[in-house]
Amino acid sequence: MSEITYVRGDATVPSVKGVKVIAHVCNDIGGWGKGFVLALSRRWPQPEAAYRAWHRDRARNDFALGAVQLVRVEPYVWVANMIGQRGTRRGSKGVPVRYEAIDTALTTLAGEVAGLGASVHMPRIGCGLAGGRWSRVAPLIDERLVKRGIAVTVYDHGDGAG
Repeated sequence: MSEITYVRGDATVPSVKGVKVIAHVCNDIGGWGKGFVLALSRRWPQPEAAYRAWHRDRARNDFALGAVQLVRVEPYVWVANMIGQRGTRRGSKGVPVRYEAIDTALTTLAGEVAGLGASVHMPRIGCGLAGGRWSRVAPLIDERLVKRGIAVTVYDHGDGAG
């Protein structure tokens, strides 16, 4: 049985061969401007543009908690925008992360990734600005991706900030 591979580095530059999907968690209110999305936007304009259009046209599409949008950014690289947090602020209802939405998104992602024959690369999704705990997210990744034979690499930023 394989397991999640942890490395130091930048999840936007996976150094493996083959098709790669870079997965990350987005909010459900159309906000894009803090956290890991900034690293994505520095490399490619497409994920942000696609996310904003997806949100703008949400009355006519599946934009909601648990949804996944795959955006091709290079011939062998895709970005998975996964809606896994409610809003962006901590408040009376707690942190923005929604574990059940991440679980749903990972289930959808598994099917897409298997169809592409891809590996998955990500930061510690849902655990930065979304306020989640890795001890809750890692088992979801293990269950939905790793147990299906999908290679998953989690990147911790080299500067210790991740």
